[in-house]
Amino acid sequence: MAADTASVRDDIVVCSFYTDDDYYRAHADTLRGNVEGLGVQLELEEIHKGPDDDWADLTRRKIGFLNGVCLANPDKRVYWIDVDCSLLAFPEFIASTTADLIGFQRGFGTPSSIGYLSKTRFWEPCFFGINTTPAARKFMADAATFEREMDIKATDDYFFEESWRANGANMTFQIIPSPAMLSKAQADSGITPFFSFGASGNVAEFKDKVEQHSAIGGKAVGAVGGALIGAMSGRTAAKHVALQAAKRVERALPVQAAHRLRRIADRTGVTHRLTAHTAGPGSTRPSTQAKLVNWMISSGQKGDAAAVENFYGKIEDRIVPGKPEIAAKEVANSFAHYATPERPGTPVALAWWVKPFPGNFGDWLSPLVLAHETPNPVRYIPTTAKTNDPHLFTIGSVGRFIKPSSIVVGTGISTTEHLLEGSASYHSVRGPITAQALRDSGGPDVESFGDPGVLLRRAVPLERGETTGRATLVRHFTHANVPLVLPDHVDEIDVRMSHPARIQAFLEQLVGSDYVLTSAMHVMIACHSYGIPCGLINFEGLQNAVPGTGIKYADYSRGAGLDKDYDPQLIRFDLTKISLEDLVSQVRLSDDKLDEVEQAMRGGVEEYLRRAE
Repeated sequence: MAADTASVRDDIVVCSFYTDDDYYRAHADTLRGNVEGLGVQLELEEIHKGPDDDWADLTRRKIGFLNGVCLANPDKRVYWIDVDCSLLAFPEFIASTTADLIGFQRGFGTPSSIGYLSKTRFWEPCFFGINTTPAARKFMADAATFEREMDIKATDDYFFEESWRANGANMTFQIIPSPAMLSKAQADSGITPFFSFGASGNVAEFKDKVEQHSAIGGKAVGAVGGALIGAMSGRTAAKHVALQAAKRVERALPVQAAHRLRRIADRTGVTHRLTAHTAGPGSTRPSTQAKLVNWMISSGQKGDAAAVENFYGKIEDRIVPGKPEIAAKEVANSFAHYATPERPGTPVALAWWVKPFPGNFGDWLSPLVLAHETPNPVRYIPTTAKTNDPHLFTIGSVGRFIKPSSIVVGTGISTTEHLLEGSASYHSVRGPITAQALRDSGGPDVESFGDPGVLLRRAVPLERGETTGRATLVRHFTHANVPLVLPDHVDEIDVRMSHPARIQAFLEQLVGSDYVLTSAMHVMIACHSYGIPCGLINFEGLQNAVPGTGIKYADYSRGAGLDKDYDPQLIRFDLTKISLEDLVSQVRLSDDKLDEVEQAMRGGVEEYLRRAE
C-alpha cells in the first residue's frame, strides 16, 4: 500500500536541532536524508553543549529555536521533530491541517483517555505542528516568553504546557491518532503509520529533577506513566513503578557498577519478576479467559497436547477467539510438540525467547534445531528465570541471561554493554565478538564459533530446484507496520511463527524463491544454510528499530567463516524504485562449518544429560 505522502511543497518546514557529539550527529544525518527524501524543507541546526549543561538545559532551548523558525517562516506551517525520531511519510492530513496546533496526545493516548484525568500535560512534543494562524503563533511566542523569563529547572514540554494552559481555550487543535506511530500501528485501522519514535531514555532519568505540572482538577493517577499506570492492576502498576525505578538507579550508577547491578538482577530472578506478564489492564487478578489461556500454554509446556485442546475448547465456549487467543494456541501447540512424552528419555531444558506470540522465527529455531540433535523431549525455561539447574542456551542474542548453571552452544549478544557469565559451561558462541565480550567479562577463551541456526538444512532437509520466478520479502517483526511499496514480482510472508510445521512451510517458500530480501538476521542465516540468494536490508530512518547496536551481524558473519560482514543495506520504503537484485548475494555455508556447530550442539546435549542424571 502506498503511503499518503505529500509531494514537494513550499508551505511547510520541518525543524530540529542536535548537540555537537557523534551520537546525535549520526541521528541528524539520518533525519536529514529522511526528511529531504520526502520533499519537505528542513531546518536542522547543531547546538553546542556547554560544560555545565545537562539534558534538561538543552531541551528547553527547543522553545526559542522553534519560535525563531516560526518568526522566520510566517507563511509556512512549522513542524518540530526530535532528532532521534523519523518520518516515514508526510501525510496530507498533517501537511494541510487547518488546526492551530497538531500533535500526539501525551503518552500517545487515545480519545478515551484525552485530557488531564491521568496526565499532567496535554501534548507529546516529540512531533508537533504550529500553524500560521495568529492563535498558533501567539501560543509559540508565549511559550518562548515563559522559557526566557521563568528561572526554574524545566524541560521544553513544561513551557509548552504553560502556554497551552494560557491559550488553549481560544485555540483549535488536532490530535494525531496513535496508530499513526509505527510502534502502535494496527493493520486493520486504515491508518498508515508515518512517524517512528526514538526515546533517549533521559525522560525517566530527569523526571524527578525538573519542574512538573499538577493535573488540572486533581492529582493524576499514578506516580509514573500517567494513563498507563491508571489502566493497570495494582500488582502490575507496582511492578511497572519498580521496573522504572530500577532503570533510573541503573542509569545513575557508573558503568561498571551498573553492569554488576544488572548481572545480579538477572541471576537472582529480579529481571524475570519485573518483566513477566501479570493480569491485564483494569483488573486486580486475571480474568477467567486469561486464566484459560495461561493454563493452555502451561499444558503445552508440559507436553500435554490433549489438555491444550481442552482449554482451547473452553475458550471457544466463552468467546470467539481473536488473534491473541489464536496466537497463544499456536505457541501452546509448539511447546507440546517439543515436550511431548512420546519423545523418549530425560527432557532437555532449553532457554529461549518465546515472545511476541505466536513466536518469532529466529527464536523458535532453538527448539527446532535442538530437537534434531536429540530424540529427548525439549522442555522450555524462560531466559530470565532464576535457576540453578542445568539448562541449554543456543540460538539468539540472549547472552546477558546466561547463568552459572547454563550450558552454552552458539549463543550471541546484541550489545557489549552487558557482562556475560564467565562461570557457565561454553561449548561455543556465535562469533568472535561474543567471545571477546566473554573474555572481557572474565570468562574463558572460547574458540568454537557458529550460530546453531546454520544447521537448518540438516534439521529440515530441503533441496533447491527450479524456482518460482518470484522473490520473497520477510520483515523483522519490528518492521511489521512499515508502509512498504512492493514490486509485483515480490511476495511477502510473515516471520511470526513457532510451530515446526509452519516453519517448514516458511522454509519451503524461501527455498522455492528466486531470491529473498529480509530485515531479519535468522532468515538470512536460513538462506545461507540452504544457499538461497539473499539480501539483508534495513529501512532508512529505522536503523534503531531492531534491538541492539548491530554487532550481531558481524558476529554471525565472522563466526560462520564468511568472507565479509553481512550488515543490513539501507533502503527506502518504495522498493519499486531500486534494483532489488543488486542487494542480493548467494552464500552456502560449508559442511565443515556445519560439522563444527553440530559437534558443539551434541557436546552440549551430552553434558546436559550427564548433569541432569
